[in-house]
Amino acid sequence: MPQYFDEMRHETGEVRASYGKIDSWIRSTGQDIIESRKREAELFFRRIGITFNVYGDAQGAERLIPFDILPRIITGTEWGRLAKGLEQRIKALNAFIGDV
Repeated sequence: MPQYFDEMRHETGEVRASYGKIDSWIRSTGQDIIESRKREAELFFRRIGITFNVYGDAQGAERLIPFDILPRIITGTEWGRLAKGLEQRIKALNAFIGDV
C-alpha cells in the first residue's frame, strides 16, 4: 500500500474514473514528449516571470512556482464539498474583519 495519496488512483491501483482520459493520454504519449512539454512550460514560466526568490537563501536563485504538468481533476461532487467549505471560511473571515 502506498505511503502517499495518489489523486489519480484508488488504493487498489485502479485509475479513478475522472482520470480516465489523462491516463489514456499518459499511456499513449512517450515519456520524452511529456518531459519536453514540462521543459517548455518551465521556459514559459521563466520568460513571463512566474518565479519567486527566497531572500536570505545562499543560492539566491530565482525559482519556479511549483507546478505539475498533469492537471488535478476535481469532480462536481468534490467541488461541491470544497465550495461549501470555502464559502463558510469566507463568511467567517468577513465576520472577523467586520469585528476588527
